Amino acid sequence: MSDIQQPAPPLPPNTVGTPPPGTPAKKEGKPASLWTDAWHDLRRRPIFIISLILIAVLVVMALWPSLFSAIDPNDPRTCELATARQGPTPGHIFGRDNLGCDTYARSIYGAKNSLLIGISTTVITMLIGGIFGMIAGYFGGATDTISSRITEIFFAIPSILGALLIAATFRGGPLSSITLVIIALTVLGWPMTFRIMRAAVITAKNQDFVIAAKALGAGHIRIMSRHLLPNALAPVIVIATINLGGFIAAEAALSFLGVGVTSPDISWGLMISDARNRFLDAPLPLIFPAVFLSITVLAFIMLGDAVRDALDPKLR
Repeated sequence: MSDIQQPAPPLPPNTVGTPPPGTPAKKEGKPASLWTDAWHDLRRRPIFIISLILIAVLVVMALWPSLFSAIDPNDPRTCELATARQGPTPGHIFGRDNLGCDTYARSIYGAKNSLLIGISTTVITMLIGGIFGMIAGYFGGATDTISSRITEIFFAIPSILGALLIAATFRGGPLSSITLVIIALTVLGWPMTFRIMRAAVITAKNQDFVIAAKALGAGHIRIMSRHLLPNALAPVIVIATINLGGFIAAEAALSFLGVGVTSPDISWGLMISDARNRFLDAPLPLIFPAVFLSITVLAFIMLGDAVRDALDPKLR
């Protein structure tokens, strides 16, 4: 009788199925994914929080500039030629520019066109480059070869020089200066997105879930939209975020060279161009729009770096 095994003692109450101490709790019905893990990682990154705050302020500034300045620089009555290049005074903390307009108000209102050009160019390049990159990477063969050769032609053209040529050629036509800048930057900006999307699709289309979808009879559009796109979108979003800051800087360069945004529209690059000849006499009309431009570009580059690190598990 002594060799008969005794039954194991019952577990303490409320311990059945309980994970070991220190194990993070999982929310029911919310499986972990790349995007949820990235969001949890981003919330702990100071660089992401700082860049997000800066971008939020810039967006509010662009949409509702009257919240930041009581002076409307689009009204010519606010400019006084007799006070041109005047230093900071009460009510005009950044002084006045060459035409006697308030530098602070023009810097605030200049955010709208700069962000509009940057965001519009980024969205259009994502659509064009993303769609063609998806098609080239998925179908391969002659489609991929022809698309890649066309892309290489655009890569051979220096970005600023090509955009300068396009903007100068069609300047004065029916298109507004802002629309023309967006088109010029888009023509030379989509190949980068094309390459990123193509490479991501080529990697994803050989995965088991794509092969299984093909075996089940899923069509090309369904496979590309439901299976490939979600898995190839992360690197495209990263490069688009970084490129947005680059497009804003490129617009400022074109405006500085005289083929970008033109008056009466306001742009930080145009303000810098107008103030460069009188910099020694009145440096503030050049310094402040340059500071706004630098902060904006830096904010988007910081955001892109943070998103890249969060979406790449190797960098965590």
